[in-house]
Amino acid sequence: MRVLVTGGTSGLGLAMAAALATAGAVVALTGRSGRRADSVAATLPGAIGIELDVRDESSVAGAVDQAWSRLGGIDLLVNNAGIGMRTVNPRFMTDPRGFWEVPVDGFRSVVETNLTGYFLVAREVAPRMLAAGSGRIVNISVSDSTMHRAGFVPYGPSRAGSEALSRVMAADLRGTGVTVNVLLPGGATITGMVPPEAVREGRRFLDPEVMGPPIVWLASEDAAGVHDERIVAAEFERWLRDRPRSATPRP
Repeated sequence: MRVLVTGGTSGLGLAMAAALATAGAVVALTGRSGRRADSVAATLPGAIGIELDVRDESSVAGAVDQAWSRLGGIDLLVNNAGIGMRTVNPRFMTDPRGFWEVPVDGFRSVVETNLTGYFLVAREVAPRMLAAGSGRIVNISVSDSTMHRAGFVPYGPSRAGSEALSRVMAADLRGTGVTVNVLLPGGATITGMVPPEAVREGRRFLDPEVMGPPIVWLASEDAAGVHDERIVAAEFERWLRDRPRSATPRP
């Protein structure tokens, strides 16, 4: 399995890249800093690092070209690169602000990364997968509550948009051999998006490694044909156990 993980130098992306590499996948992980991407990739078996700014069309095109060439193709795209509320309000957990207080540049930056970035990377990868006859796309999301929580503009809307994008992508690709699914942790996780003071206060957070088992499964033969599913990592074992063997995609 040849995998491209965007935003793979830290947090959820690194946890998924590490799990996939350990399971035997050949992984290309990306970051805005090519040097950091190379450094992180060197810690994982067989992984490579690639510089990528998901907001920039030319950067996306170049990075996908490089990943496709160096991996010999891409079987799985994990759309994960994103930025959080700290970029517009460093104290968003303790001092939430109304949407009217959000800087316009900050709003655009979050939406361009978390929503437009998913679109740009998938737009570049999907035609290649279609030409190859198969492929898998997994878009990383968040809990529904985050999408409409007070003080969460623009992060909440950006993630709601990425979920809608995922559903449309799945509808457009149904029956083509290219699948699209959504994966989310199922709660706040300890990543750079969470203010340090929130962690020190002893609040309960998930470990990013919760994303490992479901992303490895989604890369496996058992997940062939699984399409248009929304999988919560914290509930993955129960979801997998309860999922009918003949489960069909959502209409």
